[in-house]
Amino acid sequence: MTNGTPGRFMTLGRLRLAVVVERAGPTRPTWLLPDAVPEAIERHRDWLSPWFLDDKGRFLQSIHSFVVQTPELTILVDTCVGNDKDRGGRPPFHMMRTSFLDDLRTAGFPREAIDVVVCTHLHVDHVGWNTRLENGRWVPTFPRARHLFARREWEHWSSGLDEDTRRIMADSVQPVREAGLADLVDMDHRISDEIWLEPTPGHTPGHVSVRLRSGDGDAVITGDLMHHPVQVAEPEWGSHFDSDVAQARKTRRDFVERYADTPVIVLGTHFHHPTAGRIVRQGAAWRFVVAATR
Repeated sequence: MTNGTPGRFMTLGRLRLAVVVERAGPTRPTWLLPDAVPEAIERHRDWLSPWFLDDKGRFLQSIHSFVVQTPELTILVDTCVGNDKDRGGRPPFHMMRTSFLDDLRTAGFPREAIDVVVCTHLHVDHVGWNTRLENGRWVPTFPRARHLFARREWEHWSSGLDEDTRRIMADSVQPVREAGLADLVDMDHRISDEIWLEPTPGHTPGHVSVRLRSGDGDAVITGDLMHHPVQVAEPEWGSHFDSDVAQARKTRRDFVERYADTPVIVLGTHFHHPTAGRIVRQGAAWRFVVAATR
């Protein structure tokens, strides 16, 4: 995977959106989705290529944050993996070093300017830049921001299920709580009239997506209810990382049916550039069609 680049922008009514990439590149499909064997993937090559599938049959993936800027607030949705994090010596997330904060600043968003951080869930690649290493201590990266965690998600992961989870909570979530910057919210919490959370459980118990509606613009940030556009066509394909496989399948199918053939732009949290698209019906199934942005 390669390190990221400064953000790309689109607008939705009064909202200005940016994607700031931490890392992006090819991934072996079955590492992520056990059903994504080569012959199954090839059925979808005509619409996945070239954006989301390379010529070797590998998924093209991205780890990125969305920045949603309103006239009143600057909101960061998910904070990627982070630098210097001990992840038990296991790739790909152990002791990463990227230019994410520099890229965020270059895109026009210095860390001091972030008002709200939303974590769609508390997995390793969505909370990492909540904190940074300073003089041997983990301190909040975004010192002015209120950090929103779904209460159900916090209660599940703070029970210390395993060593990896405890490590992630200790270095990327608990320091924010100790600094008094965390708010535990309902899964349908409304940030403003134009931005609210949508419950999408299954990948994790308290997983949420983020809905955006302003003027004639309408969009949804997926989080990890799906990891790759192929799951629009194959919502039954679960991830190795779904905590409740059956619930995650139901959530994906409901999501696809809810937004198919609507004006709602789907912003995939791990969808490779160009990231934004719409769900359209294709016979008895669906496809993800890349959307023009402005």
